[in-house]
Amino acid sequence: QVQLVESGGGSVQAGGSLTLSCEASAYIYRSYCMAWFRQAPGKEREGVAGISPGGGRTRYVDSVKGRFTISPDNAKNTVYLQMNSLKPEDTAMYYCAAGVPSSGNVCFIAEYAYGLWGQGTQVTVSS
Repeated sequence: QVQLVESGGGSVQAGGSLTLSCEASAYIYRSYCMAWFRQAPGKEREGVAGISPGGGRTRYVDSVKGRFTISPDNAKNTVYLQMNSLKPEDTAMYYCAAGVPSSGNVCFIAEYAYGLWGQGTQVTVSS
């Protein structure tokens, strides 16, 4: 049973923008932390951005702050990752993930905290 469906990857030149989408089931969207991770060839997977259930709080890795925005669409049970000012180093497979919140409804963007994963969508940024 597919619970996270990603879309929106593609190829873009440096400085361009892309928006990724992750549609979840209603229960997951309203109860779980949602996050985006990425993995470049030969590198470990890293957390990029996360959002608390219902979209109240967001977190970002330092390398994307000011360029990426994670946002919710409560009507569509969908989380978006708007990526602006893309750089070649943003090239990676991007994964949507969902996980149970920590105490206090805190959502960290650490891989151990996420048990549900999408299939991934490729983002390629050329210089």
